[in-house]
Order: sequence, then C-alpha cells, then structure tokens
Amino acid sequence: MQEGVRLRAGASKGDIREKVWDYLEASGLAEFPRPVHHRIPNFKGSHQACCSVKELDVFNRASEIKVDPDKPLEGVRLAALQARKTLLVPTPRLRSGLFNKIVPPPGAAKETLRICATSQGIKEYSVPVGLDGKARVDLVVVGSVAVSEKGWRIGKGEGYADMEYAMMVSMGAVTEDTPVITIVHDCQVVDIAEELLGDHDLTVDYILTPTRTIKTNCKRPKPRGILWHKVSYEMLGKIPILKSLRYKEKQAGKDVTLQDEQPDLANASKSAALNEKAMAGKTRPQASMGSAQTGQQYVESDSLSPRLEGSGTITTVYVGNIPPNLRVSELKCALREFHAAPLRVNWQGAQHRAFLDYKDKATAESAVSSLKGLSLGGNTLRVELAKNQRNKGQVEINSQK
Repeated sequence: MQEGVRLRAGASKGDIREKVWDYLEASGLAEFPRPVHHRIPNFKGSHQACCSVKELDVFNRASEIKVDPDKPLEGVRLAALQARKTLLVPTPRLRSGLFNKIVPPPGAAKETLRICATSQGIKEYSVPVGLDGKARVDLVVVGSVAVSEKGWRIGKGEGYADMEYAMMVSMGAVTEDTPVITIVHDCQVVDIAEELLGDHDLTVDYILTPTRTIKTNCKRPKPRGILWHKVSYEMLGKIPILKSLRYKEKQAGKDVTLQDEQPDLANASKSAALNEKAMAGKTRPQASMGSAQTGQQYVESDSLSPRLEGSGTITTVYVGNIPPNLRVSELKCALREFHAAPLRVNWQGAQHRAFLDYKDKATAESAVSSLKGLSLGGNTLRVELAKNQRNKGQVEINSQK
C-alpha cells in the first residue's frame, strides 16, 4: 500500500472510495476516462497488471472467462481473446440481460482482437447469452476501487459486480470454487475492516497490480445466490433479468420476498388472482371456457366482452421468441406473476409467438414494462406493442375459426 492513501480509523466504504479516487487523481496515476470518481478507476500501469494474468494457472486452465467491461480490465479481455478463450462480458448495468459473448471475426488479427477488447468492440462483436444455464464460467475478473490483501473488495458502490456474481450462482454458471481476480493499482490495496463487508459482498482470490501478484487465500464464503430480501422493487425495475430469475426461483419453491415487500402483499396478490379467476369463470361459456384451439393456435377470452372488443380501445402486445416447448399455461402463469394478465391471450405456439389484448394503451404499455427482459424456457422473450405482427396474427387466428 502506498503511503499516499491514508485511512482514518473506522473509515466507511464511502470514505475509502473517496480517498482512493482522490489519491489517484492527485498523484497523476489516473488515466482515461477522467475523472475517476464514481468509476472503477483506470490507472497508469493497468495493461502491465493485466498481462500478469497470463502467468496464473487459473487463467491458463480456464476455457470460459467472465470479465467486467471496465477500462482497466481491457488487457485481460485481450489476453483471453488472444488465448482463444470464450469471453463473456456483462451487459452495461444489466439492462438487457446478463452476458454478451465476444465473437471476433474468423481469423481476426491482433489489431482486430485489440478492438474487440475495447468498449466499442464489445458493442460491435458481441452476441447476447440467455438464461439457459449453458454458461459455465471458469474464471471471474472484476474491477475494484479498493481491495485488501485478505481479499475484501470495495466496488464503486452500485453493487453490480456483487449482483452479477449472485446471478451467475443462481444460473449455475459458477461454483464456490470458481476463482475471482481483480486488477488494481498498488495504491488501491488498502486495509479494509471485515465488518464493512455484508453477506452479499464479493471477495477475491487474486489481486494483480503493476508490481505484484497477491494470492489472498480468502476463506470468507462468496455470495451463494441472490439475496432477495436485499433486492428492492426499484432494482427489479432497473435490472429486467432479475425478474426472470426471481420467477424461476419462485417456481422452484424458494423464498423470493423483496426488501420492500410487505408480508401481506403476497396474500393480497393471491386474493386478486382468485377473484380474477372467479370472475373469468362467470363470463366464459361452459362448453369451451371461451377458447378455440386448432393445433397450436389458441384463443382465450377471460373477461373480454364483444361490445368492448368492438369499441376500438383494445391495445395488443406482441410476445415473440417463445421457445417451442413452452405451454400456454406457463406463459399465463408468468403473466399473472408479473401483474400483466391480459383480457385475452391469442396463442400461436407453432409460430413461437402470442398476442395479448389489454383494455387500453396505458395498461398495455405497463405490461410491456413489467415483462421487459422476461426469460421463459431459456429464451428471452421479445415483448412490444403489436404493429404489423398484430394484423398478420389476427388474420391467421380468424382463419381458423
């Protein structure tokens, strides 16, 4: 640890972050992008620190590596591509999924691989990886603002690296033995009190600096999955993929009660679902329960009246990329879970799509927002207000009647 980073006794995580950021800027160690405050800071010598990863057995044995998209980790991403390893990079702020896989052009030269390792290259040469459980990550590389020689890590304060790891655990992509590496400047290696760490905080096994390789021998357990009681509704809205993982874990019988979820909320939702089912039973014809089915095309009317259908207020939502083995009952269950139950479901399983009718545009837009990022059967569904798909779908449905 360099003398310049002085921490007072009882320093909080926020204090430590500010001290490290301030020191990097004041000492001339900070590199683009500047200022380094509120970032995983880039620093002089980051490429040299990254190159040390090639000397580690855990890197050489790994075939699939997850590396955060931060600038100081660019050298590790390049090393992984040059070694022809599968490189996974988290999507920015997890807005559109969890991973992107970097796929360089066939026979890519070193300069092209160098571009692939940059933030721009990640955008141009990547494909999304869904929640199908096929990712098997052998090595995790994260950025840090500060880290201790014992392996205690402090990020920039938004919790994305911790959440990414917890999500990988939930997906089965990592195990408790999957090593974690961080890349920092020597001045970022500081003393961190263990009491500052929570059970959601990710620890590291190796620290690479421009001058040292530190094996932490950290014995503190890493996160063993998503701690739903620490997840808020706001976070659920910001990270759509969380909704899919929550639904999946709830189906498996796990407790997924959120931080700001009241104990009686689940009972209220259950009562609402029962009321909806009772009302639907009153409006369905007894013979067919309001449904027409031919092959894999299916139309169900829960509470939609002919007068309302002809009023012109109905707004339709298109759901695409439905996996071939998904049943309409599974989709309907997910719609209820995400409080997006429609008036009617037009199911076209053979075409891997469905159309959902809502009473007005505002309700439809709310459903689109709620279902954004939803993954079922390993596929991330495409959900949007219906346009041309609706006209085509309705003609096909009507032709079956």
